[in-house]
Amino acid sequence: MFYAVMAVAASSCLAQSDKSENSDRWAIRSDGSIVWRIDDRLPHHDHIEMSGERVSIWIEYGVMEDRSGAFRRTIVFPTFRMKPNDTHASLMYTFDDNDLPRIFVDNVPLRSTIVNGRSLPAAMHRIDSITHKGIMTVYSTIGSPAKIRVERRIFPSVDKPLAVERLIFTNVTNQEVVVDMDRLQHKLEIDTSRTTRGPHIIAMTTFGHGRHRIPPGGRAECAIYYQASTGQSDLATPDPHREEDARSARIAKILSLMRLETPEMILNTAFDFAKIRAVESIYKTRGGYMHSPGGLAYYAAIWANDQAEYVNPFFAMLTDKVANSSAMNSYRHFARYINSEYKPIPSSIIAEGEGYWNGVGDRGDMAMIAYGAARYALALGSYDSAKVLWPLITWCLEYCKRHINADGVVESDTDELEGRFPAGKANLSTSSLYYDALLSSAMLGKALGESSRLIRDYERRAARLRKAIENYFGSNVEGFETYKYYKENDVLRSWICLPLCVGIFDRKDQTIDALFSPRLWTGDGLATQAGDKTFWDRSTLYALRGVLQAGETRRAMEYISYYSRRRLLGDHVPYPVEAFPEGNQRHLSAESGLYCRIFTEGLFGIRPTGINSFTCTPRLPAEWNRMALRHIQCAGKVFDIEVACIEQGRLSIIIQGDDRKQFEVDEGGTVSVRF
Repeated sequence: MFYAVMAVAASSCLAQSDKSENSDRWAIRSDGSIVWRIDDRLPHHDHIEMSGERVSIWIEYGVMEDRSGAFRRTIVFPTFRMKPNDTHASLMYTFDDNDLPRIFVDNVPLRSTIVNGRSLPAAMHRIDSITHKGIMTVYSTIGSPAKIRVERRIFPSVDKPLAVERLIFTNVTNQEVVVDMDRLQHKLEIDTSRTTRGPHIIAMTTFGHGRHRIPPGGRAECAIYYQASTGQSDLATPDPHREEDARSARIAKILSLMRLETPEMILNTAFDFAKIRAVESIYKTRGGYMHSPGGLAYYAAIWANDQAEYVNPFFAMLTDKVANSSAMNSYRHFARYINSEYKPIPSSIIAEGEGYWNGVGDRGDMAMIAYGAARYALALGSYDSAKVLWPLITWCLEYCKRHINADGVVESDTDELEGRFPAGKANLSTSSLYYDALLSSAMLGKALGESSRLIRDYERRAARLRKAIENYFGSNVEGFETYKYYKENDVLRSWICLPLCVGIFDRKDQTIDALFSPRLWTGDGLATQAGDKTFWDRSTLYALRGVLQAGETRRAMEYISYYSRRRLLGDHVPYPVEAFPEGNQRHLSAESGLYCRIFTEGLFGIRPTGINSFTCTPRLPAEWNRMALRHIQCAGKVFDIEVACIEQGRLSIIIQGDDRKQFEVDEGGTVSVRF
């Protein structure tokens, strides 16, 4: 009875926190973008990050009660390093609205200003709507009655240390309107005592400045550039149209990669946006392509969790060369720290590969790396890449073996939350990841022709570890037969979802009840610890995938739909976030990779089993007739997966690539595919 009551309470909790379509702040447009049409729910503020190979731009934006706008642009240049050259040493600078060049419409300024000793009040400037799809576009009108319609397009350059803000003015009257923009060249040279490889110059310059006489229905354009250089002569003189075309082309390329097709437009669109954020945040550094989290803190650096564990296994299933180059490069950087003494590989390789960070010791990083690298190698389906990764994987497995305690689980100094919450001497996360890494490595070893003795050893170690996980972590916590996160743990923790994600379903029913109980589930997903308001999306994203893998499709999809709607169309959009209150829900990029893995590994149940093989266990919701995942790269091939309901409880699975493979299975059934 207790558990039934808790299940009902969880459903009630979700219903109370859900939002109806009419209360969504944002809406999906026919072109796949999302739009906020400004209504009376003001004021409202939000922030978004967009990235290119040599720049990232963080926009804090708001619309006031009078529909005036406020924008704050922090431009980050990851390859321009400051001193000390540590994790947070990227050159960055913030530009407020007051830093921008003055703009006048028929001699009336867009913001209050003083001209010739006379104070001029600002023209009425109202924000009408804002859209996102890799480019942030703000639509507004100037004047009362309206004289000018303005499109403000903000985006990062694809390949330059440059961010662009295009301003397009359209005359909506029946007479000429004059628009003036002051020419502005603001340059700041950072003293070389604070830079590496300096001097660094930050510049804000204008394009298309001067006077524009715009006839009725006519247009005029200006632009503002934010850029960095190592000398005056290195400042770019770009074409804003070409920069926007390049950004649009890159976004279109990302969206053309693996495509999700379901009856729910919100899921399809949230998946597309997550691809954008996951793939765009890759920087071209002195140490090669490096995927980095972002968030005004983490650039030109890699982590054992964010890159090796979270996003790289997703990149293996994309046909994007830059993404896969960054994945292989990250593992190569970690492999540089292999040593015969089995000292831990650092948690993070920083400063374009020139330094490292291991400030909290071993977080379970070797389990993270082995898990991610083995899954990456299997999914990518390349013998050459797998052979490169094999020494790193086996070293990490041996490291974990040497840290097995008397109870048979893996000890580590902390976990990926780095001491923010207690993790004891041995935590559930590290042992779960090590378990999956052993299974994947056994499969990979077979494909590479490694000795049968080694493979049997990995399989036996995995079997022993699974029993140890049950004996050491299996427990009644707050009335649920689930897992304690560490030996002394007596309150529910969000990471109890991890056994589900690695195929351990012994305690699945009450673990899922605990995850979706009011003790853990909040309006923003899982609380890190029951009774605490802190949440980290990464555990929610793992949990949603794990619940699908456990076969609880109906319950999983209810929460996946809610979460996707909140992140895509709610008050803070359009990507999964890192955490709150820490970081103020910044859009760290690897979390978007975890969102996509809900569908690849959860909904479609793709599990690579060899260099040229995988299994597929689709979880088609009862309300859907069909679903598809197109242009997947796995097992060395590129193909589509189409799943359809033949009759109640019976599914058709079509694998369409160079040839066609068709299967029929009962609901919950698994098919094995070999190329």
